[in-house]
Amino acid sequence: MDISRRAFFRSLAALSVAEWAQQRGRGLSAETIDSSRPKVIVLSCGGVRCQETFGQEGVGNIPHLHRDLLPKSTFFTQIRNLGVTSHYNTISSYLTGNWQHVDDWGKTPPESPTIFEYARKELGLPQDDVWFISSNKALTSKIGASAVRDFGPSYGANVIFPKQMLINAVVNAAAQGRAAHNANRGDMQAELQAMLQSSNYEGLGWQVEGGSSELGPTARSMVLRAINQLVDTNVPISGDEFTYLMCVEVMKRFAPSLLVMTFSDMEAAHFGSYSMHVAGVRNFDRLTHELWTEIEADPNYRGKTTLLVLPEFGRDFDGSPTNGFFNHRQDSEETRSTWMMAIGAGARSGQVVDRPIKHVDISATVASLLGLKATPMQGTAVGEIRL
Repeated sequence: MDISRRAFFRSLAALSVAEWAQQRGRGLSAETIDSSRPKVIVLSCGGVRCQETFGQEGVGNIPHLHRDLLPKSTFFTQIRNLGVTSHYNTISSYLTGNWQHVDDWGKTPPESPTIFEYARKELGLPQDDVWFISSNKALTSKIGASAVRDFGPSYGANVIFPKQMLINAVVNAAAQGRAAHNANRGDMQAELQAMLQSSNYEGLGWQVEGGSSELGPTARSMVLRAINQLVDTNVPISGDEFTYLMCVEVMKRFAPSLLVMTFSDMEAAHFGSYSMHVAGVRNFDRLTHELWTEIEADPNYRGKTTLLVLPEFGRDFDGSPTNGFFNHRQDSEETRSTWMMAIGAGARSGQVVDRPIKHVDISATVASLLGLKATPMQGTAVGEIRL
């Protein structure tokens, strides 16, 4: 059947989520949805400087954010990252409301309870009501829960890394039977079959806490078809695109009260390609607008959802000893200062806030939107975002 790449990957995402839910007897039903409960979605991306986004020369990269969503939003011009400007530490900081100084590559869990844990413990939410879905390879499943006493994985989120489902499979399969830099397609196919039939499917990136996550035969077949298409056409597939499609399927099937998702296409900057970095920024702009359109079209989200959109940090300044946009480790304004957009139920249209807001204030704000009380954090709720 001749279908577009996007329709193909939408089908793959739908089948993956559906089959996971069917194996556990879990999913969306009238009995499992509390229609009165507010919903919060946090969407962050990697490092993006203001000059490539809301700076005068950057708005052309973000037409949807600037033209379509900004007028509907409360816009914060100064979001301050005062912690370690690495992906894992930054995301852990805004998930816990406390500055985190842990391993940069996710080998250890956050040192404070996450907003997922607070929400599940205080509100009694099931695990299917809190999700973390990410494109970023620097993260691990440990980000879904801390190791704090009386909290931990039993109160953690479902954690998924959709991009790795394809990337790791291709890399590992191509390593089999390699000769003179060419992979034998027959060996690759056999290796993929063995990997996808393995009970340890978490190794391919489909990670859901609490129970087996082996992918069933229908979804396995779709994954193989997807990988064959990638190999046959040699056409790159955006990791953020697949992450977005997976998020939409989770929303449709589970309608979670709290969904945190992170994009990372713009992190192509680490390879020194400014054009690929800007392409990632533009992709982020498009997918953010599509996400808001999905929220507005879904009766489980429309009118009760607050969407928070922000970069994790900026990037180093041009002319820095770290090669400017390549990295995000300088102690500079370009790296530490960014922006945030709040849209929906808890926001006020057309409002601009210039006072500094800290990254650790985000978790406290989410806690306030969800109605949580027992959340000791360094951050404080942002008063301009409230129901």
